[in-house]
Amino acid sequence: MNETEITKEIVITSHTNGVQVALLEDKKLVEIHNEKAAMQFSVGDIYLGKVRKIMPGLNAAFVDVGSEKDAFLHYLDLGLHARTANAFVSQAITTGKRSISRVQYLEEVPKNGKISDVLTCGQQIMVQVAKEPISTKGPRITTEISFAGRFLVLVPFGEKVTISQKIRSGEERKRLKSIVQGIKPRNFGIIIRTNAEHHSVEEISADLDHLRYKWDTAVENLFASKAPLRIVQEEDCISSILREVLNDSFHAIYVDTPEAFKEVKSFVHLYSPEQEEIVKLYNEKQPIFEHFNVAKQIKGSFGKVVTVKNGVYLIIEHTEAMHVIDVNSGNRVKSNQTPEENALNTNLIAAQEIARQLRLRDMGGIITIDFVDLHDPKNKIALNKAMEDFMKNDKAKHTVLPLNKFCVTQITRQRVRQATIIETTEQCPTCRGTGKVKPPILIEDELDNTLEFLFEKQRENKVCIMLHPFVYAFLKHGFPSILLKWRLKYKKHIKLVANQSYHLLEHHFFNAQMDEIILWNEPANA
Repeated sequence: MNETEITKEIVITSHTNGVQVALLEDKKLVEIHNEKAAMQFSVGDIYLGKVRKIMPGLNAAFVDVGSEKDAFLHYLDLGLHARTANAFVSQAITTGKRSISRVQYLEEVPKNGKISDVLTCGQQIMVQVAKEPISTKGPRITTEISFAGRFLVLVPFGEKVTISQKIRSGEERKRLKSIVQGIKPRNFGIIIRTNAEHHSVEEISADLDHLRYKWDTAVENLFASKAPLRIVQEEDCISSILREVLNDSFHAIYVDTPEAFKEVKSFVHLYSPEQEEIVKLYNEKQPIFEHFNVAKQIKGSFGKVVTVKNGVYLIIEHTEAMHVIDVNSGNRVKSNQTPEENALNTNLIAAQEIARQLRLRDMGGIITIDFVDLHDPKNKIALNKAMEDFMKNDKAKHTVLPLNKFCVTQITRQRVRQATIIETTEQCPTCRGTGKVKPPILIEDELDNTLEFLFEKQRENKVCIMLHPFVYAFLKHGFPSILLKWRLKYKKHIKLVANQSYHLLEHHFFNAQMDEIILWNEPANA
């Protein structure tokens, strides 16, 4: 399906604890972003830091920026003009100097040098957060400051104009470079982003003015300051996400509070006024995430076991250094296909969901995927190509490695934030917290999937489901009830029996002879 054919929507909910932003593609959740109200050290924040310790063995320094753990600055993150930038910062603190247009460049930092030749303990330097604190580590920082806008990235103490490689048209690249070279201020480098394609001089110039204002603000805040101090805060979660993802392909942005609606409307008016009409205030009684089925998708997508379709399911484990994904075929077996064809189709279904899971959970670092075994080299190449295609919409830098002889592949994916891990299990009402079961919101889908398997694959003619009275009432309530919908869907006899001795989500299936059907290959509750 082409990108233009996909319905893209953004759903935003604001509450006292922060903001949640969900990206939907054809009503399916592909990204979820959370920002807590008191969140610190976001990627892009700029600090005046103080060099606490030089580590010659690591060729790095630890810098005090006010975090619990000192920030980590590696030599390779200093940037080519680190000496010039550090000298300017020192002058700005003591004299209030603001302009860099007449700055005289000092000696460039060599690629293979020592950090002790550039920095000294106690020195105050301006740094930017490149990676948020992850686990027990402090933030990772850089002295190569940059300001990202919708169309441009502004890099102080640089001169180069570079263009995103995703802009393929030679004529458009030439046009954009000509525009930027005509408005570029002295001693600033500029990166032209993919979003700039086909946009006017006025829009690009306005974006540059906005970025210049942010740099001027940072420099003004340096005067008479003392580290550690945050001098520029990255835009809030809503604005930063809209800046990164908003383009002409989006159909709607739904917001559930007047304050957030005003903020989004203002942002869209500034950056993309022709899209103002897609911003809509949601004011129904039902919570916005429930209305758009986001809450249910979160529950079904963040557990250890993720059910895909046709019986295929994933088991996802997170460790400190890497993530491991195991692909399982479950009940998916087609009698008219060979085992190799079944395995390939299972893997292709799983690969598409894995690409979604990486974006959804923002999993970074090393991801190891154990696919169902394939023996034909052509099928391995086809699976690897499909995995690369499914990953194309992922904006994070990534590399998909070829499958090895055990049908295991590895993906390296840029990690700038802690992976999103949402606890989706709930305390069992029977054992009062000593065990865990699937969330109740998924019980309808789970029963429906099992019925589909029993009727279409196992060829049962009649099925009886024994379950808790609460679930029994839920399935028989209303017109048409869920039970009636199932009967119409499968055109089979389905009977429900309430059993008070069962715990809330316990259920068992019986055939026409009332013999229990043992679903031995169904993924266990997790």
